[in-house]
This record gives sequence, C-alpha cells and structure tokens, in this order.
Amino acid sequence: MIDQLGDLLGQLNALRARAIAELEPITTSSELDEWDTRYLGRNRGELKALSSVMPKLSKEERPVVGQKINAVKAALERELAAKREALHQRELTQALEQERIDVTLPGRALPEGHMHPISRIIQDVTKIFVEMGFHAVQGLEVETDYYNFQALNIPADHPARDMQDTFWVNPGQILLRTHTSPMQVRTMKQMRPPVRVVVPGKVYRNEAVDATHEAMFHQIEGLLVDEFCTMADLKGCLERFAQELFGEGRRVRFRGSYFPFTEPSAEVDIDCPLCNGEGCRICKYTGWLEILGSGMVHPKLLREVGYDPTKYRGFAFGMGVERIAMLKYGIGEIRLFSGNDLRFLRQF
Repeated sequence: MIDQLGDLLGQLNALRARAIAELEPITTSSELDEWDTRYLGRNRGELKALSSVMPKLSKEERPVVGQKINAVKAALERELAAKREALHQRELTQALEQERIDVTLPGRALPEGHMHPISRIIQDVTKIFVEMGFHAVQGLEVETDYYNFQALNIPADHPARDMQDTFWVNPGQILLRTHTSPMQVRTMKQMRPPVRVVVPGKVYRNEAVDATHEAMFHQIEGLLVDEFCTMADLKGCLERFAQELFGEGRRVRFRGSYFPFTEPSAEVDIDCPLCNGEGCRICKYTGWLEILGSGMVHPKLLREVGYDPTKYRGFAFGMGVERIAMLKYGIGEIRLFSGNDLRFLRQF
C-alpha cells in the first residue's frame, strides 16, 4: 500500500511539472483552452483520471491523496489564471497598436454635395417669379380626368388629348398628370383674385424616350389673374424672366400658337444666348430658341372656376424645366439628367 501511495503521489508531482512546462510556450487563447481541457477538464482531464483511484484507497491514504490532488489542482488553476491574464494583456496591446490613430495625420475631407441641375433650375426660376410677386404652390401628381383635361377646356373627344399620351391609373377617371396646368383650376377654385402663382413639379407622359423626350419630366406653370391684365403684362413678365435667367439683353419673341385653355396663345422664343441671335447649330441657324408656351386665360376656364370673365382676365405660361436646363447649360441629351452619372452631375 505504501508503494502504491508513493507511486500515486509521484504521478501527481509529475503531472504538475509537465503541465506547467507545457503551459509556458502557449501564445494563444485557443491553445490555452486546449491545455485547460487536457489537464483540468471535468470529464477527460488527466487530473480527473488520477482522482478516479480514490475509492480504491484505504481510509488512511484517502486524505493524503485528496490533499495532494487539491494542491496540484489549485497550483494549476493559479498558473492558468496568470497565463490567461498575460495573454489577454498581450492581445489587448496588439489590438490597440493595430487600431492606433495617429492624430497628427491630416483629416480625410468629405466631398461636398451640391444641387442637381434640375433642382437648381427649378429654384432659380421660382425665385425670379417670387420676386415679381408670385408665390409657389405644389400640386398633385395623381390627378382626375376633370382637373387634368375637362376643366381646362379639353373634353373627352377633344383632339388636343392626342398631344398628351397619358398614363392612366383608372382609364377615363384617374391618371398621372400630363402637365402642371391642373393647379390653375385648383388654385382659382380655392381663392379669389388677385391670383399670382407658380407651380413647379413632375409630370408624366407615355413618350418614347429619346434625346429630347422622357416619360417623366418637370414643368413650371405660372398663372396671374386680376381685373387689369393684358398680353403686354405677359410679355413684360416673360421678358424680365428671360433676362434674369439667361442674361441681360435677351430679346423675346411671341409666335401665335394654340392651347385649349388660353386664347390668344403664343409660343415664346428668346434670341440664342450662344450666338446672340446670329445663327448657330444650337438654334438651327434661326437665331431663336423656343423656351415656353403662354397665353391669356380662356374665358371658359374663368367661368368654370366661378370667375366673371367680363371682370377678370389673366395670363398663364408653362415651361419644361429640362428644356430650360438644356438651353442654359448647352446640353444636348435629356437622359443625362435622370442617369445619375456623377461624371455629368459634378459639372454643375
């Protein structure tokens, strides 16, 4: 029995020495976990395996071996805790070194955003008319057939509807608005003269997309109604707009045209800013560029909203924002505005 006890105590001393020797070169947490499982594991640890002989010992031997096992276990746990703390500090130091920030380095400049050319034109045009006494309003993009067509003197069988290929939500009733003109009717129904509004916004037409046409584009509508209003007022208003947007000295030309909700109606041209009216490729050598449509508000429209056409008169105008931007910036492709190509957008 004495030989068996001495042999068991020797095995425990050897296990302790071997475990501490193997612990020294460990450099990672995963290796340390493997060491912990091998020597101190509850199920298959070597110390647990030596403890399994306890039931075979005599009453006198059990306390001696038990104390030795506990002493070896405590020593290994102390070594394990010290090693784990050392590895933790080492890994923390390495992480801090890798993530170290040199505060003396120059900062990384963030690129500044800027306004899209379409938004810039809308802002510039709206600002010009607001300074002339108009105020800006927003309209619905999903409209009824009544406001988009009928109230604007375009009944269901009117040929003018063929000029505006329509996206119908509910055929004959609900549609994506084809122009911003419905806000003329909505505004006049909500207020009495004098009326001075500009209406920027998106419009939708079932167009074949090409270099000069898009299915979704932007318009700016203008409306003025008062007791004293003539074509001369319209011309003066649009001359000032053209000179404010395209530069001093711009000339304006009116050409007779047709719009169902204005009478008389006129297309408005400006002398080409690129060649000063002498003729170039952009203006097709005519010296003039078309910028918008306009006219005096049709008496039928005034009666539709409850205005007395013998007392009130007004004028209206509407322009395509993309067309204005193309003329102002010399751009020949409308699809560039919706392409989100930063190489193009960074130029503005």
